[in-house]
Amino acid sequence: MKKLFVIGIGTGNPEHLSVQAVSALNQTDVIFIPTKGEEKSTLAAIRKSICERYISRPFRLVEYPISSRNEAIGDYTQRVHDWHELIANNYVEMFQQAPDDATGALLVWGDPGLYDSTLRILDSARSKSSLQFDIKVIPGITAIAALTAAFAIPLNTIGNPVTITTGRKLRAGWPEGADTVVVMLDGEKTFADIVPDGLHIYWAGYVGMEEQILIEGPLSVVRGRISTARDAARARHGWIMDIYLLRRR
Repeated sequence: MKKLFVIGIGTGNPEHLSVQAVSALNQTDVIFIPTKGEEKSTLAAIRKSICERYISRPFRLVEYPISSRNEAIGDYTQRVHDWHELIANNYVEMFQQAPDDATGALLVWGDPGLYDSTLRILDSARSKSSLQFDIKVIPGITAIAALTAAFAIPLNTIGNPVTITTGRKLRAGWPEGADTVVVMLDGEKTFADIVPDGLHIYWAGYVGMEEQILIEGPLSVVRGRISTARDAARARHGWIMDIYLLRRR
């Protein structure tokens, strides 16, 4: 394989693709698509529909499994590192089967540069093998951009920074000096447990997708409603992606 495009595809809406992304897809010979479980099956189907919609040349789809994290490993950083190494090994095996002169593509949810480890894993895959290929990154619409657009709000307040973090980090305490905090990767519903005083929340499930759910209001008032809606959506679809912005008033 001579080149690999890492293409940001937005948050599930096929119209999130940029002209640059469509151009890259139409230079690609092999599309690598992860599949595992109901969530990955749904996301794989969206990726396939994007390819069918935008690619006008012959191409080959290669599906591959994504290994699960070993939750028995107590240290979070080590657990994630070991998981990424398993995926890197999958990449090595998979890329070695591609023709030497082929151009491949990985379709990354959102943007490859924001809370996504594809680029780190690719570095590991190249370091542990004789694989030599160029990587070209195509940016995509982030979940943050989709969230602020859905609510028609600015990301930041005047003259102030924005903190982007995870539910795990937020649980450890409100970031010092922050008035706007965007929370990603919160599978534990941290918004339901933190002190809500003075906080306004903008919450979205499946942001940008047909299933999109939007709830906003004072955290003390709406967090129970968000929790109920999130649980119901997860039960209905078998998986959920959500993101929220907290703003101090």
